[in-house]
Parts: sequence; C-alpha cells; structure tokens
Amino acid sequence: MKILVQRSLNSSVEVDSKIVGKIDKGLVLFVGFTNSDSSSDIDYLIKKVLNLRIFDDDDGVMNKSIKDVGGSILSISQFTLYADSKKGNRPSYINALNGDEAIKLYDEFNKKLSEFINVETGIFGADMKVNITNDGPVTIMLESR
Repeated sequence: MKILVQRSLNSSVEVDSKIVGKIDKGLVLFVGFTNSDSSSDIDYLIKKVLNLRIFDDDDGVMNKSIKDVGGSILSISQFTLYADSKKGNRPSYINALNGDEAIKLYDEFNKKLSEFINVETGIFGADMKVNITNDGPVTIMLESR
C-alpha cells in the first residue's frame, strides 16, 4: 500500500463538474493498493498518517500532526501510484490491485480513518479533477512495506 501525502491549505475533488469532497486545512492523500495488501497495511498507514508530524508549531518547526491542528483529510484513490515505467514510455499498472479488490480496501481505509478524523473522498474509479493548494509545499510518500 502506498499513500502520497500532501499538506494542504484547502482542496477539493470534482466529478462531472460537481464537487464531491472538500476540505480546508489538512492533508490530501492519494491512496493506492497492490496485490499483497491487507487490513494490517491499512492499520499501519492510518497510524502513520494520523501521527505524521508535518504541521508547524509556534516556532515554525514541523512538529505537529493532523490531529494536533484539527485538520481534515481528502482521500483520493490512485492506482497510478503503482505505475512501472522501467521499460519504454508507457507505464504498466500490473502491480496495481484490480478495481474490484482495491475498492474494498479503499472503503475499509476510509471507514477506519474516519473513526479518528473528518474524511472527505473522491469517487473510486471516476475521472476526478483534484484541486490542491499544497502548503509548503510538503509532499511525502508513505509505504506499508
């Protein structure tokens, strides 16, 4: 499991010209799954996301978590995190989990995460337009393995 984390001042996701998810200060998570992922990967990365100290304290040092600043999360499914472009110029997505299985893990991830913090989402498998005001910019890749 991979999550690309972006610290955000405000962000939204649009499907068919309609906003389906929107947050103010918080994190945008691009979430991808591979064949060997399970609930333990989800639990590990939820703990990591919630405790990742990437928000500034009063001295301007990244020392606070999303929980400390009372932020929200915008979670976007992103199978392209498992793109393999080693051969040629057209990426292969063979390492990405198939959609029928990935949606189950994505839903489980969002449900568990929302027990701790406000979570907005896009629509799994939809053509989404994601608008992010990246704060910093701060962008971090998290992996469960």
